[in-house]
Amino acid sequence: MKRVLFFVVLLMVTSISFAQVKNVKDAKRIANEVNPDFSKAENLINAALENPETKNDPATWDVAGFVQKRINEKEMVKAYLQQPYDTVKAYNSVLNMFTYYFKADELAEIPDEKGKIRNKYRKPNSALLLAERANLINGGIQYFNEENSQKALDFFAAYIDAAAHPMFEKENLVKTDSLLPQVAYYASLAAAKTDNYSAIQKYAPYAVNDPEVGQYAMEFLATAYKEQGNTDKFIETLKEGVQKYPDHAYFFGNLIDYYSNENKYDEAMAFADEMLAKDPKNTFYLYVKGYLYHNMKDYDNALTYYKETIEIDPTYAEAYSNIGLIYCLKAQEYADQATADMNDPRYNEEQAEIRKFYEEARPYYEKARQLKPDQQDLWLQGLYRVYYNLNMGPEFEEIDKLMSI
Repeated sequence: MKRVLFFVVLLMVTSISFAQVKNVKDAKRIANEVNPDFSKAENLINAALENPETKNDPATWDVAGFVQKRINEKEMVKAYLQQPYDTVKAYNSVLNMFTYYFKADELAEIPDEKGKIRNKYRKPNSALLLAERANLINGGIQYFNEENSQKALDFFAAYIDAAAHPMFEKENLVKTDSLLPQVAYYASLAAAKTDNYSAIQKYAPYAVNDPEVGQYAMEFLATAYKEQGNTDKFIETLKEGVQKYPDHAYFFGNLIDYYSNENKYDEAMAFADEMLAKDPKNTFYLYVKGYLYHNMKDYDNALTYYKETIEIDPTYAEAYSNIGLIYCLKAQEYADQATADMNDPRYNEEQAEIRKFYEEARPYYEKARQLKPDQQDLWLQGLYRVYYNLNMGPEFEEIDKLMSI
């Protein structure tokens, strides 16, 4: 009885195995028809992709790729005939082709029982995928423009990953593909929009040396390290960014901010001096030197560098704002030490000195307002304080109304 049961079970297993193999053949046959039922073909091949009897067979994945190839061909025929066609379906079929043909290639590279590799799929499939690879960019662009960053990343990532795939070893795409840095930049941008920091770390390095987008790719990379708490790599990337792209303020500014926040002013000053030695008239470097002295409460030196900044660039609104702030801080410090007794002989003299500080602050805040009227954080609070302490009625009332908005 047990022998009969075992035989029945064996027959069932064999029939299931044959059924899955038949699914693979039927899927290819249906996809190859003049009017294919792609839904039926996909259902058949998807079942085979999941079944233990067929999912490790490269032929199964090769047929899965073939079904997607045929879907793409049908949509492209419509496009050629200027008929309505489904661009989303067309692009996704290309993405699926890469997934399925890559898996077929991977399985076909496994040596057989004799230790031999018999990969009959690589040559035809690599030629097919190479011809379709540019459509991964088009698909990524479509999804990116639709603000579907995750799907855009899938396409851009597939394009980049393909460059290093063994199927394209002869083409050496990592070195020969001139579009790779641009696509890597957009992959990093899409990854940034989805907070996918590991993807940024993977793809941004392809773009960091590109003259057009390298500075932004490196900025994404630094941000990814920062968000993941990898301080060493964050600082390393900032320093590299300063050397590669000295005109891109992000790297120098964030490096100085890090040193300042960590109270490493000696290191910050040394680095600022190093950059100024290379470019003494760089207004951003001068501004940062003033900013460092400002944070160290060395107000006189801070004023020196801020004023040198606006001498070179009279439109540097942030420097004007900070000069105004320093004069207000000086006024406050002086007031804290001054007498509050109106009968004291020093009172009038000290009040005149305090007023002088606010008078000095006033034109710098007003200039900041003139330069950047929409950026109220540069001047609104400062002018409120200045006009109040100088008893400037109409001017104070106007600022007071703005403060209430």
